[in-house]
Amino acid sequence: MRTRAELENIEDQTLAPFAVKSSQSKGRLFDEPEHDYRTCFQRDRDRIVHTSAFRRLEYKTQVFVYHIGDYYRTRLTHTLEVAQIGRTIARALGLNENLVEAICLAHDLGHTPFGHAGQDILHGLMKEHGGFEHNKQSFRIVTHLENPYPQFKGLNLTYEVLEGISKHSTEYQMPDGTPFIKDGQSSLEAQIANVADEIAYNNHDVDDGLKSGLVRFDDLQNISLWKPLIKKVTEESGPLSEKQKIRSTVKLMINVLVTDLMTETSKRLKENNIQTLSDIRQQELPLVGYSEIIKTQNAELKRFLYQTFYRHKEVVDMAKKAEDVITTLFELYTKDPKRIPEGFRQFYTDDTPTYKMVCDYIAGMTDRFALRCFEAL
Repeated sequence: MRTRAELENIEDQTLAPFAVKSSQSKGRLFDEPEHDYRTCFQRDRDRIVHTSAFRRLEYKTQVFVYHIGDYYRTRLTHTLEVAQIGRTIARALGLNENLVEAICLAHDLGHTPFGHAGQDILHGLMKEHGGFEHNKQSFRIVTHLENPYPQFKGLNLTYEVLEGISKHSTEYQMPDGTPFIKDGQSSLEAQIANVADEIAYNNHDVDDGLKSGLVRFDDLQNISLWKPLIKKVTEESGPLSEKQKIRSTVKLMINVLVTDLMTETSKRLKENNIQTLSDIRQQELPLVGYSEIIKTQNAELKRFLYQTFYRHKEVVDMAKKAEDVITTLFELYTKDPKRIPEGFRQFYTDDTPTYKMVCDYIAGMTDRFALRCFEAL
């Protein structure tokens, strides 16, 4: 049986010199004995998977409300796809897969019900109190709201995982008074988790858009990323069902983006003579990214999805329903916080602002629970 020390030694011997090694972690806020046969990042990954926030991702929307169709993505299936893409990239570049996986699995824990529409609505309701942003809420969940251990609040994750969650966007700061401080550019592992998220949601939104009929094949014909790939699938694969055609093309598109990302990132590492993790942190800009051609094509795809899919009347109508539900719940709970179950309220002190507790409660809801509360109230 391999011990933790042996696993750490394997990392030290096989990972790239600029990878984050488990044995060199900056540690946790609260000291804990190390595990016998799991590295610190493996342990963090497992803690994240066992949270109630992670389980609730199953019934949180990507684009469609949960009951529209069982074959559309949810936050949980999206998260698993992000982790799979992240691990693939990390493995190819000689980086720490376990760290990438832990960050990927935690990156959406703070998302509201009803997808990005829910986040925008809650941000508006919290505008006078600093707004709402799901990355910061993910950080709040793992450091404050999840309480499985009697010794401390939160999950007591390592610095490197918390950094990855905080840096799940271009601009970041370590929020909520943590003693951990910003330390230059994030690790390559954190940068990979960020880009893997974008690769996953762009491509599965094309997939879901086509399956739902809200996006048509003809709409995609002039999209430079899609056009040569659908042609390749059609010419080389013979007769295919529509489902097979969609799946094959989306798979190729993911492969094009991932391959370009790894190739370009490797090129940047060589050009900047990156030898250590410290070299990465001292860079002005992130090192993980696409070539100029793919960057332009990917931006075109994102614009297309925004204009054609996210602004489609059916999606906008769902967003309006989400606005009614979240706004009503926010107003009712703010006026009468005792409507919130006592089991949830007991974790807040008397001096906690009501709006903060209400925001936490609504943000943690699944789509179906939010609808059920709305109907009941």
